[in-house]
Amino acid sequence: MTTANHTNTTDEPDVPRPRRTGPPSGLGFLVPMLLVPALLFGIPWWTLVVGGQSWPVPVVLALTVLAVVAYAGLPLLMMLGHGRRHLDAAARIGDTTLGVAWVLFTWSVLGQIVELVLALAGVADPLRSRLVAAGVLVVVLLLVAYGLVEALRLPRIRRRDVVLDRLGPGLDGLRVVVLADTHFGPLDRARWSARVADVVAGLEPDLLLHAGDLADGDVADREHQVQPIADLTAPLGRYSIVGNHEHFSGAAQWVQHLRSLGWQPLVNAHGIVERGGDRLVVAGIDDPTGTGRDLSGGPDLRTALAGADPTLPVLLLAHQPSQVRDAIAAGVDLQISGHTHGGQIWPFHLLVRLDQKQLSGLHRHGDRTQLYVSRGTGFWGPPLRIFAPSEITVLTLRTAG
Repeated sequence: MTTANHTNTTDEPDVPRPRRTGPPSGLGFLVPMLLVPALLFGIPWWTLVVGGQSWPVPVVLALTVLAVVAYAGLPLLMMLGHGRRHLDAAARIGDTTLGVAWVLFTWSVLGQIVELVLALAGVADPLRSRLVAAGVLVVVLLLVAYGLVEALRLPRIRRRDVVLDRLGPGLDGLRVVVLADTHFGPLDRARWSARVADVVAGLEPDLLLHAGDLADGDVADREHQVQPIADLTAPLGRYSIVGNHEHFSGAAQWVQHLRSLGWQPLVNAHGIVERGGDRLVVAGIDDPTGTGRDLSGGPDLRTALAGADPTLPVLLLAHQPSQVRDAIAAGVDLQISGHTHGGQIWPFHLLVRLDQKQLSGLHRHGDRTQLYVSRGTGFWGPPLRIFAPSEITVLTLRTAG
C-alpha cells in the first residue's frame, strides 16, 4: 500500500493581475541594447563581407543592408516579444534571429583565428578571407539545422541512481521523474508536450517533479501547451516549484492553475511522501527572482522545512543550482535544479558556468548534500540546442549499502 501525505502547504494565494515585467530603461539598458547587437552582427559582417574578401559591390551592399536591418531590428523584436506587450510573433522572429546571430558570431570569432593562422602560413587575400567566410557559413548552416532538430525533438531519457544515506528501505528504488525548463511560450508546442507526456507516463514515475520555468506568459495563453504534462499522474504525488520565468508573468497565477489541476506547488513549503513505513520530505523554495514580487517574497528554506522531522531525508526542489549553498547549511540530502539548460547553445555554457558553477549532472557538496542539475526538457528563446541536449530525468533513489 502506497500513501502520500502533504504537510506545510500554503493556502491558495490571492492572485493579483499579473505584472508584466518590461525591459529596464535608461542608459544602463540602452548601452548593452546597442553594443551587444553591434558585436553580434559586426564581427560576422567583417568575417563574411568586408574583411578582405573583395566581393562584387552589389553583394557587399546587399549583405551590409541585411546586417544593418538585423542590428536595428533585433532589439525592437525582443522588446515587443518579451517586454510589456508580449507579442508572440515578434518573440518568435527575434528569438530565432538571436540564436542564429549567436552561432554566427561564435564561429566568426573562431574564423578570425583561422584566418590569422592562414596569414602566417602565407595564404594571401582575397583567397584567405574567402576560404574563411565559406567555412564559417557552412559550419553555421549545419549547426543551426542540427540545433533546430535537437531543440524540437523528444528529450533523451537520462537515468541516474542516487544513494541517500538517510533513505529508509521502504523507499529504496523510488523512481523520481524530473521535468524542468519546459518554457512553453511563443512557439506553440502543444503536440510536443503531448509526446513528452506519453514518454513520462511510460516511465511509470513514483514521484513526478517539475523544477521550474514551466511556461512564459499568462495561463490563458499557455494552458493548452501545459495541459498534457499537467494531466500526468504519480502515486506518491506531483510537485512543482516556480522558476525565474514564471515571475516575469506573475507566478501566483501559475501556482493557482497547477493546484487546480491536482499538482502541489511548493512555495517555501514541503510535503511528505511515504512508502513501506519510511518517509521522505519533499520541499520546494521560491526562486530569488521572486523577491519583492507577487508570490512569496523570495526563497526561504527555513520556512520550507518548518515542522518537518529533522531525522528524515530531504529532497529539495530549487530552480537555480547556486541555491545549493543554503541546502548544504540546512543538511538537505538531495537538491534538484534546472535553470542552466546545459548552456543550450555552445559555447554559452561558459557564461552560465560563471554564474551557476554546475551545468548538469550529479554533484556532491560536503558530507551529505548532493545536487542534480537537469539540462532542461525544453528550451527558452532561440529554438536551438547545440551540444546541450535536452532531457527527461529518472532518478532512482537508493539506500546506502
